[in-house]
Amino acid sequence: MIQIENLTKGFNNTVLDGLNLEVKTGQTCVIIGRSGCGKSVLLKHIVGLLRPDSGRVLVEGKEVSALKEMELSVLRSKISMVFQGGALFDSMDVAENVGFSLLEHTRISRDQIMKRAEESLSLVGLGGIGSLMPSELSGGMKKRVALARAICIRPEIILYDEPTTGVDPITADSINGLIRSLHDKLKATSIVVTHDMKSAYHIADKIAMMYKGKIIAEGTPKEIQGTKDPVVHQFINGLAKGPITETAGIFK
Repeated sequence: MIQIENLTKGFNNTVLDGLNLEVKTGQTCVIIGRSGCGKSVLLKHIVGLLRPDSGRVLVEGKEVSALKEMELSVLRSKISMVFQGGALFDSMDVAENVGFSLLEHTRISRDQIMKRAEESLSLVGLGGIGSLMPSELSGGMKKRVALARAICIRPEIILYDEPTTGVDPITADSINGLIRSLHDKLKATSIVVTHDMKSAYHIADKIAMMYKGKIIAEGTPKEIQGTKDPVVHQFINGLAKGPITETAGIFK
């Protein structure tokens, strides 16, 4: 479904440096790595918000950066994004937020869209709250509404940017279970960016670790947990001392 080949991108410094990754159809791939290592930059290349300096990103065999505007719009209609902070519109009620993409980009009747929005809210355990405003929701509820919005268009690909950031451990575990459940029901291909290893182990079919602009390790959760790579070992165990911090000039 998604093939990334020798992807390079720099701003004031190199962020992605010849990165390679393959995500198979129906697979949930979790990308781990330190904050600021380029995980979100990678997601933006997949949806065509950024263009590579070199290398390419292919979705369903089509090179994203080579698509014309109309072709890119068609591709994006198959992809949903769950933003880190939820990114709900304060001026719209919950149902309008969930149905936003359909309201803006399709000719489906409003009644049908509101019905679809309610179905999507029910899938995330929030049926019956469509008339509430975002300001009336807890942080965990906002995350669930963002999930409902993502699935409302029935996407083929779902991209999650730190889905459990900013919520308590119980809510985070609930969201992890929800992501796994939605994957099983919708059969969508998913990429989840996170540095929460509990989440990664819970939801991943495959885990890939980013470090210095590259994917340095990938495998099943069990394979990653059993790694002999000292960089991966330090990260997944949250150790202060190790090659990552030594390279950064800490604890030398």
